[in-house]
Amino acid sequence: MSQDYTKASFKKLLEKLQEESWQLELLISGFAIFGLFQTIDPLREAAVQARAVENMYSFFTLQVVAVSCYILLFNLLLHVILRGLWIGALGLRYVSGDIDYEKLNYSKKFTNYLKRKVGSFDRYISTLEDYCSVIFAVSFLLIFYVLAFTVIMITIVTNATLLIDNDNIPGWVSKGFGIPIMLFLVFGMLLTFFDFVTQGWLKKKQWISKIYFPIYWVFSFLTLSFLYRALVYNFLDNKFGKRLSLILVPVYFLILVSTSLYYNNSNYFRSTNTTTDYYANKRNYEELIKDDKGVLIDKVAIGKKVTTDSYLKVFVVYKDNIEDNIFDFNEGLKPEKDNRGLSSDIQFGSGDFSFTKKDSLKREYIKTFNDVYSVRIDSVDFDSEFIFAQSKTSELGFETYVKLDSVSQGKHLLKVIRKRIRKKDTSLTRVAQIPFWYFKD
Repeated sequence: MSQDYTKASFKKLLEKLQEESWQLELLISGFAIFGLFQTIDPLREAAVQARAVENMYSFFTLQVVAVSCYILLFNLLLHVILRGLWIGALGLRYVSGDIDYEKLNYSKKFTNYLKRKVGSFDRYISTLEDYCSVIFAVSFLLIFYVLAFTVIMITIVTNATLLIDNDNIPGWVSKGFGIPIMLFLVFGMLLTFFDFVTQGWLKKKQWISKIYFPIYWVFSFLTLSFLYRALVYNFLDNKFGKRLSLILVPVYFLILVSTSLYYNNSNYFRSTNTTTDYYANKRNYEELIKDDKGVLIDKVAIGKKVTTDSYLKVFVVYKDNIEDNIFDFNEGLKPEKDNRGLSSDIQFGSGDFSFTKKDSLKREYIKTFNDVYSVRIDSVDFDSEFIFAQSKTSELGFETYVKLDSVSQGKHLLKVIRKRIRKKDTSLTRVAQIPFWYFKD
């Protein structure tokens, strides 16, 4: 079976499939375009959520995937348009045949020019066919490029987490192995990217290729190129494919830039500004974002911008750095094994802690949080008792209610303050400040 590709019958089958592949191309493009339109919004919402909790690894990965989806969507839409034009050209050829320049009765100058620039109608159809086939192949090759980039990023982060920043292994092991591996990964990634952009320049130079080969061999596994290597080289050995790639790369860059564009109608204010005593962003008011899909709380939120109640709800979004701050002030809460990050519900055994011990640790955690975090209105500190809760936007965090009996009517500024340790000294830092208005009924 492994030698079937050398048989004449197999080659004949491939030629037949090539002639009929346009039908499958259109079918796959249609399903892919529909799926991409359904995927982009959830990806953007997930990226916003990752950024809100300051999970920068997930945010960066989701942003890369979202941009890749835009590029893939552009490719497939372009493919469908060109393939539709190709089908239309075929239908016109059936009716009208080739272009009869003599019948157009143009002057000799225009006739010669059109024959040279336009040529035969069959050549035009053939060119469209080439563009459609190459763009379709590049579109799905892009998926593998994104997968390769993601695997490399995961490898770098894993090395940094498990080796370089791991306090559970000796320093000479973490630094002695982790740093050289990190340098190899970073420089190898840059060299591989340079070789990719220059379409194999490092492979063409005799002495450079000998140095580059071990790096290429390692990164062929990290980038999973063994899955699509044949497709890449078949694409690059064709002049038409190279020329098209030189056209598409600037287009992809423009798509990347276009996704970051926005319209700003002020020299001083933007809709994404952080809330201050003179600017109110809706992401800090639960009542304004609870029904706004895809908008999440920015660090801290209060219940209402204008309240007539005798209390004010304050919600602090949970983030990884909050737990790190808790550990700084209560080292007894720091577990031997940090379980934050990706995990599974599948468990083996009965676990390490009893329910009673877990409950007592949670109470101690909340107590420490209340010691570290406090609420201030204007310049006056107010009593607060935070508990772990869920916001109206389904975000996890810490919630408390502040009495407003002693607060005068009008505009006020709520501040959430936390303690921090810098060089063994404890100081106060502001987490957020949010303006609000209080009026009695």
